Amino acid sequence: MYSEKVMDHFTNPRNVGEIENADGVGQVGNLKCGDIMKVYLKIENDIITDVKFKTFGCGAAVATSSMATELIKGKTVEEASKLTNKAVLEALDGLPPVKVHCSVLAEEAIAAAIKDYKEKQGHDVSDMQICQGCCGKCGESRE
Repeated sequence: MYSEKVMDHFTNPRNVGEIENADGVGQVGNLKCGDIMKVYLKIENDIITDVKFKTFGCGAAVATSSMATELIKGKTVEEASKLTNKAVLEALDGLPPVKVHCSVLAEEAIAAAIKDYKEKQGHDVSDMQICQGCCGKCGESRE
């Protein structure tokens, strides 16, 4: 049912925790399934030097959070802002269709943390749309 990579990131999640005085923090949740993800970013010279997460949810939610943080560590803010749920799914060798919404939440949590960082830096973020609740489409892959 779950790939070896999903099981590895669930049983040995990377980057778990909080960052004190984080440069960006984003939290998203899915009312339908109850998953909540919170991501913390440390950014120096436009590079994500550290990233941590706290996730309340199922194994797929933990695994997607773990993989998403691994995918953006060391990247520029611009590169990280392009992370998609499809990239998270591919890096984990897929998820069952009923769990795809977890990869969407991981994408949204990263985007929310980047938006928070940009707001703190005084950038206009009016064009950045972050999930604000359950529209019922979070199980759909977005490309």
